[in-house]
Amino acid sequence: MYSILRTILFKIDAEKVHYRVMKWLTLVCSMGFLRGIVKALYVKKDPALERTLWGITFPNPVGLAAGFDKDAKYTDELACLGFGFIEIGTLTPRSQPGNPKPRLFRLPADKALINRMGFNNDGSAAAAERLKTRREKVIIGGNIGKNKDTPNEQAGDDYEKAFRDLYDVVDYFVVNVSSPNTPGLRALQDKEPLTQLLNRLQSINKEFKNKPILLKIAPDLTNDQLNDIIDLVTDTKIAGIVATNTTISREGLVTPAADVAAIGAGGLSGAPVRNRATEVIKYIHTHSKGSITIIASGGIFTAADAREKLDAGASLVQVYTGFIYEGPGIAKNICKGLMHK
Repeated sequence: MYSILRTILFKIDAEKVHYRVMKWLTLVCSMGFLRGIVKALYVKKDPALERTLWGITFPNPVGLAAGFDKDAKYTDELACLGFGFIEIGTLTPRSQPGNPKPRLFRLPADKALINRMGFNNDGSAAAAERLKTRREKVIIGGNIGKNKDTPNEQAGDDYEKAFRDLYDVVDYFVVNVSSPNTPGLRALQDKEPLTQLLNRLQSINKEFKNKPILLKIAPDLTNDQLNDIIDLVTDTKIAGIVATNTTISREGLVTPAADVAAIGAGGLSGAPVRNRATEVIKYIHTHSKGSITIIASGGIFTAADAREKLDAGASLVQVYTGFIYEGPGIAKNICKGLMHK
């Protein structure tokens, strides 16, 4: 059924159809009896699916990655689709429009997306206000970044502002220094500036409730850089890693090279990232001797994909591109598959 609808939706600009679909879902979920039907169709509950990390009990291990609901506008609606947790953002302290459109592109032959959104969002304070009025009790992660016009030397101020704005309304944080769509951002993945940033957030964290802070990393890091990340996580005592973000690589794509070149710059997500994301997870898990908690992201479409990430050392998984290609039943389908291993 969804495959037919997807064919129609894929004829519309990717960013435009995103907002249209979410308006439809919002309308449906605004009516109590329809909201109940949606939950009955898509929410899979079973104690066997629960995972407890950092004192938080996740009803199932399948979450929605950051980027889909940047501004926390649809957390109630998305919770009705059975996600065990939803990561909002990336949020910056000041609102910004992001990069010029078009900036989101599909590669159907590769089951992939290319995006260069550029952290378009309404700002962390606006998202915090929305989360104060949400109805569903779904677990929320806050993915934070810096504004495009903020120099890297002052990036810590941006992360701190977003961190403080969201502190009372999210369950965990993800520090995003790995998006390829904000100039210079990935330079913050270098060990020294990243250590300073994470220590700064941890010092603020200790003033409050000591919420979990995770670091989202790129799939393009070398083994030496991954070793630095492992040391850094250990030294700063953050809660874990999200592996991985989108890639700047274009290797192995089925889509004609000319078509890919015409799209231009941006982060590639979806099936082409699957293997590399698993390699990064396995490397971190092995070389940290299992001491680092990992949320897996990258190329997860099916229960088999999720199981691959969990077997590699992840504790939870997130979907984004898979959600676009597989449809609203993805969380339930993965959960059912994980239960019937």
